[in-house]
Amino acid sequence: DGQTREHALLAYTLGVKNLIVAINKMDTTKWSEARYQEIIKETSSFIKKVGYNPKAVAFVPISGFNGDNMLTPSTNCPWYKGWEREIKSGKLSGKTLLEAIDSIEPPKRPVDKPLRLPLQDVYKIGGIGTVPVGRIETGVIKPGMVVTFAPSNVTTEVKSVEMHHEQLTEGQPGDNVGFNVK
Repeated sequence: DGQTREHALLAYTLGVKNLIVAINKMDTTKWSEARYQEIIKETSSFIKKVGYNPKAVAFVPISGFNGDNMLTPSTNCPWYKGWEREIKSGKLSGKTLLEAIDSIEPPKRPVDKPLRLPLQDVYKIGGIGTVPVGRIETGVIKPGMVVTFAPSNVTTEVKSVEMHHEQLTEGQPGDNVGFNVK
């Protein structure tokens, strides 16, 4: 439906590299293989248009309500031989949604590159000071570091780094952080 298309487009636009399609409520179709194949065909068509390779996507028939094919293979779909997805280094396969999730390689975090942290906002908090907020793209940020803001070329020291109101000893790529500056 439209929501699935929107989610696929949004995921691709936001840079999500890996996709798993869990085909839910299979129990309501009495585990119809024809319906499963129809959904794969339909979904493959539009995820390809969005930019994903359907051969790299695991399609898993599940019943979230009953737990079928979530953690352990279900006996309700004897026709289902499992999912298979192609990656650069070969093919991966499994039966359950958990196995599909576990087959996803975590993204490489470019910690060895210079710090790049596009700012989303800057807060002035009474008694604390200036707190720029953003998502780290590359490099790391730690208390004691000296950072330079572009394009203003203002240089200052980082006093502390927080993520979700918890102090961090170091922020890494992918982290949404707030950091207090002197």
